[in-house]
Amino acid sequence: MPSLLDTQHSDFDSLLRSFEWDIPLNFNVATAVCDRHADGSGQLALIAESQGGDIERYTFDELKDLSNRLANVFKSEGVGKGDRVAVILPQRIETALVHLASLKLAAVSLPLSVLFGDDALLYRLQDSGSSLVVCTADTAANLAQLRDQLPDLTTILVVDDDSIKAANNEATPFWSALRERSCELSVAQTKADDPAFLLYTSGTTGPPKGALIAHRSLVGNLTGFELSHNGFPEPDDCVYTPADWAWTGGLLDALMPAWFYAVPVVAYANKKFDVPAILSLMSRHKVTCAFIPPTALKMIRSQDDLLQTYPLFLRSVMSAGEAVGEELFAWGQEKLGLAINEMCGQTEHNYLMGNCSKLMDVRPGSMGKAYPGHRVAIMGDDGNLLGSDLPGELVAHRDDPVHFLGYWNNPEATASKYTGDWFHTGDVAYQDSDGYLWFLGRADDVISSAGYRIGPGEIEDCVMKHPSVLQVAAIGVPDPDNIRGDVVKLCIVLRQGYSASDTLRSDLQSQVRKQLAAYEYPRLIQFFDALPMTTTGKVKRGELRQQHLLST
Repeated sequence: MPSLLDTQHSDFDSLLRSFEWDIPLNFNVATAVCDRHADGSGQLALIAESQGGDIERYTFDELKDLSNRLANVFKSEGVGKGDRVAVILPQRIETALVHLASLKLAAVSLPLSVLFGDDALLYRLQDSGSSLVVCTADTAANLAQLRDQLPDLTTILVVDDDSIKAANNEATPFWSALRERSCELSVAQTKADDPAFLLYTSGTTGPPKGALIAHRSLVGNLTGFELSHNGFPEPDDCVYTPADWAWTGGLLDALMPAWFYAVPVVAYANKKFDVPAILSLMSRHKVTCAFIPPTALKMIRSQDDLLQTYPLFLRSVMSAGEAVGEELFAWGQEKLGLAINEMCGQTEHNYLMGNCSKLMDVRPGSMGKAYPGHRVAIMGDDGNLLGSDLPGELVAHRDDPVHFLGYWNNPEATASKYTGDWFHTGDVAYQDSDGYLWFLGRADDVISSAGYRIGPGEIEDCVMKHPSVLQVAAIGVPDPDNIRGDVVKLCIVLRQGYSASDTLRSDLQSQVRKQLAAYEYPRLIQFFDALPMTTTGKVKRGELRQQHLLST
């Protein structure tokens, strides 16, 4: 299947005007990213490295064989169309095989993070009604204690083929079961609109909701994927992301679209983001295209002297999850030798907008423009669409292949996300006269002070320019003088070698006042050893606000 995007256009806007979707009636992600490349050529698909340094390589031919065998295991356990299959593993071969095998049976694949505790797993497995789980023996042991609360869960496959552990946990060894099955399989025919993945939102506000994602969503991701990597693929491309495959970013922004183009992906089963290990990994495997979230980029920036030890071969870096900002963008140009292409999307409506430094002028701090095939607008509180330079909520049109099918078993929550055909993202932004979109903050993160609506992103970017600051979150808290409604409070993690002091507080306050505006002045600053984060690497501003209220 050829690329859906003609990268010969000389500019981004000409692409927008000429592009039209061509979504097939029948479409299966597993066939598109694996089986059609399994032609006996031995094309490399996956380089899987463990923290211990062991490296395994798999071709698309091997992926097809193994995923067919696994699908037959699932069939023998009663998995069929629409059933949910959960996988609780990091970046490793078994994780990929679970997704492929589930999709080949028209089942729904449910990726779950290895960082989840028992309560988080219990909620998602209960809510989804998952019937089969693939995990490690240790996770299986934890699930064994929860089995009486999971009536739908009938089968647990453990990837550690340790018969004693497996027996103790009433689980089945993964690889032993797989090898006993045939590699012959008749792949289920799925419609493009059939569900493929169930991805739970991060739960920064309220309980997590399961977003049901269709097979067609992969096609919807492709225009953004190609552009955010400045024309994809190119010869000898290799893709890596530290983002967990349990999330949209790792699964649908890296693994699946790379495989759609038969480009190899590097998998690294790391427990935490270790800068030397990650740089070494990307250098040794000659990674050319990477999705690296801003938090991870900032960690690399803090040790960028290691770039001399581990030379990189990057030609593109896409970043998403939080705002990249001017300071980090400038660092990327200087130290990585490229323009970081910021992208923005959501679990429910992914790869919506972003940058492409090859075809457009990147404006540092901007989210870029809507990628070809996607429609966005800015909506006011009255439900009307706004003109240029007016702040409001970013909305996306539901007539889009990447748009989700709805929240799992929650039609009320689904309906609440729309005004007409426009989907509410919850992001506050504005669009300038040239079509560039500028993020101001989440709708529930916007600070209202003295009549001004203040987005935290701009303040955080400003403060990050100070050499002492490693991480920062700007939140709104009640004005102690009871005059301005809320005031800006900075929650800061300092770099090694710096200490909290009144002088430093004054310097930071002065920097914001000078570089932004007096009304964005942070009247309160608190220093932390670490900021509370979601498992997707986003700062929990709501938790910081709650901590402040409890302490006053």
